[in-house]
Amino acid sequence: MNPNKRKWYIVATMFIAIICNYLDRQLLSILKPEILEHFGIGNLEYAWIVNVFLICYATMYPISGMLVDKFGPKRVMLGGITIWSLACIGGGMAPNATIFAICRGILGLAEPTIFAGQLIAVTMWFEKRQRATANSLCTNGGSIGAVIAPVVIAWLMGYFDSWQYVFYIAGITGLVIALVWQFMYTTPPQEILEKTVNADKLSEGGKQQKSFTLGGLFKTKTLWGGILIRLISDPVWYFCCFWLPGFLRTMGETEGLSNEQTLNMIQWIGGIPFLIGAIGGILTSMWSDVLIRNGMEALKARKKVLITMAFLAPVVALVPLVSGSAMPFAWRVGLVVTLFCIIAVLCNSWLYTAPVTLVEQFPIKNAASVMGICCGAGALGSVVFNQFVGSIPEQAWTILFCFMGTLHLFAAIVMWKMVRPESPEKAE
Repeated sequence: MNPNKRKWYIVATMFIAIICNYLDRQLLSILKPEILEHFGIGNLEYAWIVNVFLICYATMYPISGMLVDKFGPKRVMLGGITIWSLACIGGGMAPNATIFAICRGILGLAEPTIFAGQLIAVTMWFEKRQRATANSLCTNGGSIGAVIAPVVIAWLMGYFDSWQYVFYIAGITGLVIALVWQFMYTTPPQEILEKTVNADKLSEGGKQQKSFTLGGLFKTKTLWGGILIRLISDPVWYFCCFWLPGFLRTMGETEGLSNEQTLNMIQWIGGIPFLIGAIGGILTSMWSDVLIRNGMEALKARKKVLITMAFLAPVVALVPLVSGSAMPFAWRVGLVVTLFCIIAVLCNSWLYTAPVTLVEQFPIKNAASVMGICCGAGALGSVVFNQFVGSIPEQAWTILFCFMGTLHLFAAIVMWKMVRPESPEKAE
């Protein structure tokens, strides 16, 4: 296959794999009422199940990065997709909430592998002028997965009348994707590597750039900046993924809608914020690549886009005001969805472009490790935030939403002040 065609097929495969990745994690939030009823548990236990996933996810992210740096994206991603698919099937077979939580934990251990591997695959196959766009198309699978999840899951639930069967089908789909990845991915030919990896290896003086030791990475300002950025901004996205469907279903329940009616509502409107967010994230990533092609320095272009998008953050504070207003129910739901569309654009802009921005400041051999460490910090921050969300009364959610409205603004300050090119030569 022509390498220039293969690289886009690789992007397409990773896009589909990430759709499946997000479909598997959205199962829990969309089918929350059915799962809680089946196991006889409440919101606090649900938060703990989510956190088992997130703790394992946060723990494995840095390890995934190191594994990708050592073994390459093909083998690590193949193992990850296979394991998380089996864990999804195991969740459907779980006899009690404890075993179910363990399966979600295994899911959390396996899922980070695709994101560390995906970014390295993109870095190896694409030049800087296309890299953010290619990365956004891959990562966009998360938003598309969240878009189609309500429709697909609600349809499957209606067809089988069993949440367990939905888990089985999602897991089997993942195993098929793993097989496709095994045959699709190859190491780029030398002529591609000369334009991507080998070009990135060169320092400003044209010499081969050394790589950092793990200890050396933690001495850099940019890595700590990346850790802080993901720590304070990722919780907003995880809130959208794990709590938004349930938030909308709760709005319906207060209006007297049944579980079936709220599920049908989610089927048609639950994915809209994620669709709009996906489109917005791709467009902002393309914007940074266009700025680079027009002559702007890469880091400056990425920062300009991310900091500009951060000014959308305070919009989230309007959600509790709208949801609790005296407007007709349809208007309230429509406005809440609209507000979350804006927040999803913001979150995806940062999720798509910030990882590229961070890894471009380091030698290519350190890229996956940097990705894993920073994203692990994001998952860890989300663990703390998620437990906080699960433990506070709904009456305090106004303060919660106001707090979320500040997080990306703080992340923008960190991006501006701390992210800079790093090299072992400069550190010596």
